[in-house]
Amino acid sequence: MNTVSAREKALRYALLLLVLALTVSPFLWQLSTSLKSVQEDIYTRTPSFLPQHPTLANYAEVAETVPVWSYAANSLVVAVIVVAGNAVGATIAGFALAKLRFRGAKLLLGLFLATLVLPGEVTIVSQYVTVRSLGLADTLLGVALPGAIGMLNVLLMRTAFQAIPREMDEAAIIDGATAWQRLRHIGLPNVRGMLSVVTIFAFIGAWDDFLWPLIVLTDPANYTLTVGLQYLNGTFSANPRLIAAGSMISFLPIMIVFAVLQRFFFKGVEEGAIKG
Repeated sequence: MNTVSAREKALRYALLLLVLALTVSPFLWQLSTSLKSVQEDIYTRTPSFLPQHPTLANYAEVAETVPVWSYAANSLVVAVIVVAGNAVGATIAGFALAKLRFRGAKLLLGLFLATLVLPGEVTIVSQYVTVRSLGLADTLLGVALPGAIGMLNVLLMRTAFQAIPREMDEAAIIDGATAWQRLRHIGLPNVRGMLSVVTIFAFIGAWDDFLWPLIVLTDPANYTLTVGLQYLNGTFSANPRLIAAGSMISFLPIMIVFAVLQRFFFKGVEEGAIKG
C-alpha cells in the first residue's frame, strides 16, 4: 500500500499554502487598498495590510466620477451574448461531432483543432474587417460576435458527449428517438458539469477581454469595463485607492458567477466516464 509519510504530507501542504499565498495575496492587497481612506499613507516604507479606517468612499467616488456601472452593464451584455452563444453553439456542435455520423466529420474536427494552434492576434485583422463589413463596428454585438462560439469549448463538449456510453444512444435509436431527442433526454442531463465549465470559461473570457473591445469600440458610451478601467487609470493615476476600487468592481461579477456554478464546475472537471 502506498502511504504518505507525515513529512511528505507536511511538504505538500506547505507548497499548497505557498501557491495560495502567491495567488490570493495580490487580490487581498487590492481589496485592502480600495478600503483605505485618504488619511492613510499607502506609500510608506512599511505599509499596513489592514486599513486603519476602512471606508467605502472610494467605491462611491469611482461611481460618481466615471460611468463604471454603464461600463459594467456593457460588459454584462457582451458576456451574456458570448455565454449564450457558447452554451448553445458549442453544445450542438460537440454533440454532432461526438454522436452523429456525417461525411467530413474528421476533416471538420481537424479544422477545429487547427484553429487552436493560431494565436488570436493572427486573425484579429480579418475579424475586424468582417465585423466592419457587417456594420457591427463600435457595437457591443460586434465585440461579442467573434467569441460567440469558442473552438476549445466545442472540443470540451465533444469530449463530454463521447463519455456517454454508446449503448444508451443505440437503445434510443431503436426506440425511434431523433437526434434532437437524444440530445435533450440523454446528452444534456449527462454533460451539465462540462456545460458549467464552458459557461464559466466563456463568461470570464468575455468579461476580461481587453484588446478586441479596444479595437472595435470608439464611442466611450459603448466601452466595456476592461477598457473603461484604463480610463480610470489615467483619470485617477495619483490615487491608487480609486484604481483598486475599480478593479474590485470588475472582479465582483466573476466571483459571483464562479460561486454559483462552482459545484457544477468541479463536477465537470472531474467527470471522465459515465456509468449507464
